Amino acid sequence: MGIIHKLDAQLTNMIAAGEVVERPMGIVKELVENAIDAKSEHIEVNIINGGIDQIEVVDDGKGMDQDDLLMAFERHATSKIIKANDLWNISTLGFRGEALPSIASVAKVEIISNDGQGANCLKMEYGQNIGMSKASANKGTSIKVSGLFYKTPARLKHLRSGAYEASLISDIIIKFAFSYPGIAFSLNSDGRNIFASSGSNDLLEVIFKVYGKQVAKQAFLIDGKDFDYQLSGYLIHPQFSKSNKNSINIFMNNRIIKDHRLVTKVVDAYHDYIAPSRFPIVILNISMDSKIVDVNVHPSKWEVRLSKQTQLELLIQDVLSKTLQKHMNVFVGDIIRPKEKVVVEEPVLFESLDDKILEVKEEESPYIPPVYLDDKKDEIVNVFDEVVSTQQNFPNMSIIGQMHGKFILAQGEKGLYIIDQHAAQERVHYEQILEKLDRPGPMMDLLVPISLRVSRDIVDRLDELNEQVKEFKIVFEAFGDDRLVVRSVPYWMEKIDEERLLMDLIDYFKNENMQKRQVIQKKQIATMACHASIRFNRILNIEEMNEVVAQLAKCNQPYECPHGRPTFILLEDKMLEKEFLR
Repeated sequence: MGIIHKLDAQLTNMIAAGEVVERPMGIVKELVENAIDAKSEHIEVNIINGGIDQIEVVDDGKGMDQDDLLMAFERHATSKIIKANDLWNISTLGFRGEALPSIASVAKVEIISNDGQGANCLKMEYGQNIGMSKASANKGTSIKVSGLFYKTPARLKHLRSGAYEASLISDIIIKFAFSYPGIAFSLNSDGRNIFASSGSNDLLEVIFKVYGKQVAKQAFLIDGKDFDYQLSGYLIHPQFSKSNKNSINIFMNNRIIKDHRLVTKVVDAYHDYIAPSRFPIVILNISMDSKIVDVNVHPSKWEVRLSKQTQLELLIQDVLSKTLQKHMNVFVGDIIRPKEKVVVEEPVLFESLDDKILEVKEEESPYIPPVYLDDKKDEIVNVFDEVVSTQQNFPNMSIIGQMHGKFILAQGEKGLYIIDQHAAQERVHYEQILEKLDRPGPMMDLLVPISLRVSRDIVDRLDELNEQVKEFKIVFEAFGDDRLVVRSVPYWMEKIDEERLLMDLIDYFKNENMQKRQVIQKKQIATMACHASIRFNRILNIEEMNEVVAQLAKCNQPYECPHGRPTFILLEDKMLEKEFLR
């Protein structure tokens, strides 16, 4: 027989490397975690070509002697656990003993370590020990990784550009700075400093470094606990929302984790204060007894299991919701209304639109499938499954008035129409922007250029960014190491929040690289339309209400907003008569 055999150590390490070392960012994460466990106060990361050519991590931690240096590259060798029970009380970041041998199996590694008694240098090449020698170094450890995936070209092929890989490393270092504000982190890419924190143990200072002064000024302290969990960190004011979830930073006993359910609870806490499809900036650390969390779920250690998951979810939503309620009132579109009523002069709503209101004669309006109120389920049911667009199918409406500054009421042949004023204008603006994007338009020079604070890796990828956004007719220019400026924008951006739009484009570029161009463009245009539309709690006069309905009637698809919500519903006469026992 002899069919089954044991894999040799090198092959085993290479297989493990597929889980631990997926890309340069994974190597940086593992090495920085080891440096943190070594009680380092300063950690410096240097990368070349996004870590593809070289990664170096230097710390001032405890260091290792010759024997420990050799043992560190043995599979499943660790100083973090000794017996089985230790698995249920893990307080360190690295404990599996897989990282160093896995990294050494797919790269060249040079490690110099000084434990205070003397420095030694060990060299490894693709799993082979090249030799140990004496060295000269300060107390701590320096690890240099080069030639990554040279002997595993399939993995090398799947890496992205050096600039993209550098952006992932920048993100992970920033997360470490959030979770360990008492450690000074420094990241240098191709000889340029990308990020540096002071290690002053002031989380607000790190927030300032990453997001800027305005965001740091609008940070709300998180402080809540129950019998098992304690929450700390900062919530950021909803006005600084993002287009994706990447700025929701969750740590468990300072460990960086990914947990979809916890992220959902954070988003739910912002439900009343933030627009749909927008996401908050949050830095949340969850402290607990290490006995109730299992971190031994996956080699990369991104995931954890909790024995009291539902309890934690409820605590997060409760504490975050109460923190937000303490600082603000209810959400109104994309803005937050202050508790005191403030009178604001409103700009003319429709100055750029046709002045003539579309007159639709009742006999020209054939029946269309409405949105009914199901009297059995007491909920609105959308039956517009497939509606052929065009103005001919739009029902004739006669405006009656407005309800609560949110809904326009109109009567028609079939009954009472209730129009969502915000959704209706979203549809109008969405189609207007689509039409303008389809043909060249004039540009508007800005008297004061728009200045955007970005991470330095984005500045390094400026040419790539401009190539990706050229169809929006937007050009970014570098202004220092961490800022971009835009000096002109298309005229169709005049009525929207240009700065938020531009930051959203940068976020899409950074996190998705705009590979799904049509999907991203549709989402972005929907966001533009949302920002430009009438908000809830805005009182309209009869002319403005007529204009909203007239514009909606001209749309190719007037029945839903870009996000899929109905623009109006119909309460039929026969249903109302039934309710009044007629």
